[in-house]
Amino acid sequence: MDVDIWAWVGDTQQQLSEAGNVGLAMALGDLPAQAYEGRYPQLDVMAPAIAQQAEALELPWLEFYARYWHLMGRVGDRAQGAVALDDARQLLAFAQREDVRECPSVPAAVEALALALANTDGPGYAGERLETLGAYLEGLSPEKSSFAGLVTQYVAALVDAGKADEAVTYAESAAERLRTAGREPSWELGAEHARALLAAGRAEAALDALQAASGHQPDDPVAKEHRDGVRRALILATLGRVAEAVDALPDLDVVGEHPRVFVEWSRAVSLLAGSSQITNTWQLGRVLRQWVDYFAMMGGYRARVELALVAGDLAVARQGVWQARLLADLAESGAAELRDSEGVAERVAALRAAADAAGEPAPPGPLEERVGLFDAADGFNADPEKWVGWLAPLSGDDLEATRRHTTTLGFLGYPATGADIYWKTLVDTGKIGEAESDDVAYLTTLLIEARQDERLEQMAALLPHAAQQVALARLHSARERWQEALDAAEHAVAAGAGIDARRLLSGAAQQLDQNARAAEVLLEVIDELSDEDVWRMIVMATSAEDWDTVRKGAARIGMPIKSKEGPIEEEMGLIRVILPAPDGGQRQVLSIRTGPATARLALPQPRGMDYNAGDLVVFDPQLLEPVPDDPQEQQNFVPPFAAVRILRPGGYTSYFFDGAAPSEADWTEFTEVMAERGWPMWVYSDENYKVTHPSSGEPLPGVFGWVAVPPDVSPQEVDALLDDATERWVHPLAWLDLAREIDVEVERHERIVKEYGL
Repeated sequence: MDVDIWAWVGDTQQQLSEAGNVGLAMALGDLPAQAYEGRYPQLDVMAPAIAQQAEALELPWLEFYARYWHLMGRVGDRAQGAVALDDARQLLAFAQREDVRECPSVPAAVEALALALANTDGPGYAGERLETLGAYLEGLSPEKSSFAGLVTQYVAALVDAGKADEAVTYAESAAERLRTAGREPSWELGAEHARALLAAGRAEAALDALQAASGHQPDDPVAKEHRDGVRRALILATLGRVAEAVDALPDLDVVGEHPRVFVEWSRAVSLLAGSSQITNTWQLGRVLRQWVDYFAMMGGYRARVELALVAGDLAVARQGVWQARLLADLAESGAAELRDSEGVAERVAALRAAADAAGEPAPPGPLEERVGLFDAADGFNADPEKWVGWLAPLSGDDLEATRRHTTTLGFLGYPATGADIYWKTLVDTGKIGEAESDDVAYLTTLLIEARQDERLEQMAALLPHAAQQVALARLHSARERWQEALDAAEHAVAAGAGIDARRLLSGAAQQLDQNARAAEVLLEVIDELSDEDVWRMIVMATSAEDWDTVRKGAARIGMPIKSKEGPIEEEMGLIRVILPAPDGGQRQVLSIRTGPATARLALPQPRGMDYNAGDLVVFDPQLLEPVPDDPQEQQNFVPPFAAVRILRPGGYTSYFFDGAAPSEADWTEFTEVMAERGWPMWVYSDENYKVTHPSSGEPLPGVFGWVAVPPDVSPQEVDALLDDATERWVHPLAWLDLAREIDVEVERHERIVKEYGL
């Protein structure tokens, strides 16, 4: 993005803040970090909100900015393909509007579209990528900040088009043009140059190119380390330098959060799996199967096929023959979605042939003893992949074997296969109406995980009424259709279904903000509830302010409550309440616990927040961090809990103060005055915050924060108290927003802000 855009963003942040949109102003500058750092839940909430606000304010550049970063957060590290294509095309069309096209960062929309196309089917869309990128690159000066990103995507498209040598030449020419213009190539361009060299069969040169790029600045600094490690490992593995490749390869717990490198990491692992340093296990197979499903959901058609084939080869190598065959089927079906499937059919056939030729692991005992041997197996060390093969001859005929076989298939990522077997056993035979509840539950789970909703509804129609409604309630809950889930669960409970039906009913009612009903349905069977159920009931009853039920729940889990009736207002110690921040992140607010699931916020919050000191909050009593083992650490541990809702606002108003820090004695007196009034006050600055001495220009320790006052305190009273409390300070304190609100000494506060550089 160009400097002009950042200046625009800064100005707009100030405009939004002055207009009272503090939350949006705070979020605006954080969007790139959210995209790069993988804070996607925040990005997915805040970027559309900013885009909507920008549209309302008629600021098309800002709207482009928000939509662009949201899209980059999707097509970048998350590697979304077909699901993002329409949005990418729409962003490019938006960028070509009369009131947007002069924005210096419009070419970024072209880069985003190229990424979305590559994620969907790199080779299949190579021609369109080259045409689109080429049109924007023609005549584009390397001085422009968009140049490096566009040429990087052009090199990638050439590689995917099978023109590796041309890609190498183009990458080297682009890098030289950047240097001539006084700019350094990006790390991404260097890494794509290395990929082109590798595709051209020049692995040694690829390693040199990647090493040469290591000192270049990346466009995505957060991703550079793991992306460099994966590409380096692949190149080294291709060269047969196994030990170095293993050292370079990022661990699974690192790459597991970064779909953009899934395929390349898997290829590197497949080259290294024959070595003693890399273990080809069922756990690896399960992860790769999850990655295949991820790209199926994201429309990453090429990645889905590639991963299925790589995973299939690895499955053959560890004698997971049944899995290799299923992966060959997945790759074959996935090939139908590719625009260019050249060579895929041959690779699928080769995988099937390898599976047919592979030997299967020797079974642990006779067929008739397999179920018993499965049950006796060490649950920690047993290999579920092998057990799927060993139980397969019995599955479908022997119900006990079928249960174990199909649920293990589901565990390993093949719920549809398990559902097919269970279906033939229970539904096709007409036995489903008399099936045990566990079998119905197992089949329901498999069908939900396989997203075979119509089939589940077909099965449910064959069940007795109570079981039918439980199955439907589970389906609706899984798909977050809460009203339908509530209705089905109500029918199930009325028909005499057990505790699971009540849990489904309670959960759906809570989602629909029917907390009284959610708590009531659990209270009716309180003696049957687990402690976890009781805590859920307490939270929902608290939200409904049903204090009798809260007390009954507290008694059930042995938590003493002093009062006998009415709202519970006791001091139960300090906790940290985790609340949403305006930028989509989280804030930890020190609070006083007042009940089993309530706390009163103790710290003032900035204007524009949805909560403030004095608010009574319902929280989930499940600890978000474990209690430290060390006794000394336990003394200082303030337990954190997630907020559920604001139960009753305290009506407090916050006022901002800023200035040079006073002496320790003056500050102590100031805080005592606030405490005497009962006005929560909190300093948000730290020791690094400095202000400027108006005469000497020397830096001075600064202090800024917020003070909150209850609803019966007027702004004029706050101004008067602050004036009295700070009038003898060597350096004045400013509270400009308050002064403007009441139109008192505005010029004095503006002068303080200017002179001290606040």
